[in-house]
Amino acid sequence: QVQLVESGGGLVQAGDSLTLSCTASGGPFRNYAMGWFRQAPGKDREFVIGISRSGASVIDADSVKGRFTISRDNSKNTVLLQLTSLKPEDTAVYYCAAGQGFTSWVYWGQGTQVTVSS
Repeated sequence: QVQLVESGGGLVQAGDSLTLSCTASGGPFRNYAMGWFRQAPGKDREFVIGISRSGASVIDADSVKGRFTISRDNSKNTVLLQLTSLKPEDTAVYYCAAGQGFTSWVYWGQGTQVTVSS
């Protein structure tokens, strides 16, 4: 059983940057692809960005291309999400996830709130 804990959310202004962190425990971190999802009020949870087990492959949603960057440190069981050029529409609860691949997400964190004011 893998436990995921996110941190780093907060209230920022449009155009600002923010870094979210997700730390894993309880399982072999390097065996899992890692990803970030988000859920805005009244909307379904959506995929944001993911990184392969080795870190060699990254996929991201069109809405965040060029603005969000994911990275992982397998020695520290940590995955980071760097958010830049934030927009009010990026406001959501951001969730960290671990899975067998980019389409099979098994473990989820509790989420961290990101609020972007205009």
